[in-house]
Amino acid sequence: MYLSVLLMFSITTVSAQKSIIEKSEDQVKMFNAQQRFYAGDYQGALNVYNDLLKTIPNDANILFHIAECYFSMNQFVQALDNAKKAKSIDPKANEDISLLLGKLYFMDGNVDSALIEFTAFKAAIGEGKKANESDINVFLSQVNQAKVLMAKPVNVKIDNVSEVINSEYDDKNPSITADGRTLIFTSRRPGKSSALDIEGDKKYYEDIYISRWDSVKKTWADAELVAGAINTEGHDACTSISPDGKAIFVYRNDTEGESRGGDIYFSKLSSSGKWGSPVTIGKPINTTFFEGGACISPDGSMLYFVSERPEGGFGHADIYVSKRKSRTEWDIPVNLGPDVNTTEDEGGIFLAPDGKTLFLSSNGYNSMGGYDIFKTVNENGKWSKPVNLGYPINTLDNDMSLTLSVDAQAGYFTSDRKGGKGDLDIYKVDLSNYPVLEKDMKAKVIDSMAILKGTIFNATDGSAMEAEIVFYDQNGTKIGGTTSNSGSGDYFITLLAGKTYQVKIELEGYKPVDEKVEVKAAKDGPTVLVKHYLLYKKDI
Repeated sequence: MYLSVLLMFSITTVSAQKSIIEKSEDQVKMFNAQQRFYAGDYQGALNVYNDLLKTIPNDANILFHIAECYFSMNQFVQALDNAKKAKSIDPKANEDISLLLGKLYFMDGNVDSALIEFTAFKAAIGEGKKANESDINVFLSQVNQAKVLMAKPVNVKIDNVSEVINSEYDDKNPSITADGRTLIFTSRRPGKSSALDIEGDKKYYEDIYISRWDSVKKTWADAELVAGAINTEGHDACTSISPDGKAIFVYRNDTEGESRGGDIYFSKLSSSGKWGSPVTIGKPINTTFFEGGACISPDGSMLYFVSERPEGGFGHADIYVSKRKSRTEWDIPVNLGPDVNTTEDEGGIFLAPDGKTLFLSSNGYNSMGGYDIFKTVNENGKWSKPVNLGYPINTLDNDMSLTLSVDAQAGYFTSDRKGGKGDLDIYKVDLSNYPVLEKDMKAKVIDSMAILKGTIFNATDGSAMEAEIVFYDQNGTKIGGTTSNSGSGDYFITLLAGKTYQVKIELEGYKPVDEKVEVKAAKDGPTVLVKHYLLYKKDI
């Protein structure tokens, strides 16, 4: 029995070897190149295809596969050259030639040629390739959207921020304080650790950097690692800084700890000017799934964040909101709904100083390619359908994570568009002629926002007081409120400039504060009004 099995195995092996030997050497090379490509060894596959091209010059199919390798290696110029050459030799060199050319033309900014190739590919889809139809429809939608938006560019000026912010490495996720004087961002430059993420993308680990506005030179000062305990030897990414500049929300993914899915942490600024060790925001915000992209409303009452939790979600990553229950507790998160979230990814969120306009990034909706920046507005408790901010804020590349100054005259965002200093750079957009907070983003109607801040102290001993401060308009309607910090007495809120408010502070055992405050709009730059309050004990 053993001999017969061994003999049968030997005959089978010999037969298989004979079958391979009968194949031509070029066929074997083609097979090996394809196997390397499917295994992700694009350079190895490219080497074999180039070797084949020496013996079979001007073979359209080989040239297509060479283009495919270059595309997978992000070497798009070489990919386009070889794909164009392949099609010029044989338009039917490969059934995917038009799809590849469409992608390459689109990435090169040639939307007309991309539209021709995508249309040709869709027309040639056979019954066995119906799975490609939804993908090609997305590409066609992006090309058509790009043609519409590029034909009517919005009135903005965009500049790469500067070399003191951007580097040859990834620089992303900008976030500024409401007064526009502090900028934080995430960078992949050598920082807290000079080690590479070997198990990941082999880039340097992420760190959080900070830069401050130089009001004399009218520019950002050199970026530095955030002082304190925020940055570690691993990945540390900022998602936002609170409007008052006293808290930073941090994303961490600890592969061996409790944050294996990726969680939201926060760090507070101490009186010494250093940032404390980030503390997890905990449940019900964090789950075993990915959570990130957190930002807080100007009055500190609402937390917006991104999560991949499957329950109640509409796609991969959705936007959620949670209401503050206490200083340390948050309510059950609520999904913003199908009008905002899609089956694709949403992220890069920022809540404007008006407290009702949310900017987000998505590769769904009517994107003109990659991720685009959109805005949605909360009107009467319902979020509007997101609107594309237009070209050239959005391009054919990835454009994400917009943050605004309190006067909405300037914004900062991340992009990998051509001409940058690294893979991802931070750009500044001048919005003085493009009122993004207006409903139609055309006519300037509303007043700009203002910052009202100060401290609340005990008049008897000068100690900091935790008290609610509420603001009413001239009709007696409550339009906002916040609570001062128990440790410092600081309060902070953004309100419309050019108006007079009724301010009320009521705390048990103390005389109430009830006064009018006029918030005059500044002639230049953001409006900042500082008001301090002393609370006097009631006479017994």
